Amino acid sequence: MKYRTGDISKLCNVNKETLRYYERKGLIPEPVRSDVGYRLYPENTRDRLMFIKRMQELGFTLSEIDKLLGIVDKEDVRCADMYDFVVEKLQDVQQKIKDLQRIETMLSNLKKRCPDEKAIHECPIIETLIR
Repeated sequence: MKYRTGDISKLCNVNKETLRYYERKGLIPEPVRSDVGYRLYPENTRDRLMFIKRMQELGFTLSEIDKLLGIVDKEDVRCADMYDFVVEKLQDVQQKIKDLQRIETMLSNLKKRCPDEKAIHECPIIETLIR
């Protein structure tokens, strides 16, 4: 089955300009054209777009998704490459969690410095951050 631009964009909930952007970036292959010039996307492009969207929902950047697609497109060592990618991404996520926990602790400590009366002239939070 072949999809025209409007059909695949609705089906995958992707803007038409996003499709063209993904083509330019090489995330999806350039579609064939009909006799009258319509872009016709094969079914595997729909699957690829759904994969891209799902990875974005999970927090992957387009650059990371491009690397993932490069792995998916391989035939020979893609499982080993995928494992390496996942390990690297897991380490990145774990570091971000640590950073967010540190920020949470800092904000909690700042919040505790604030007195009950919030209309005072000197703000302990600002004073702490300035020092």
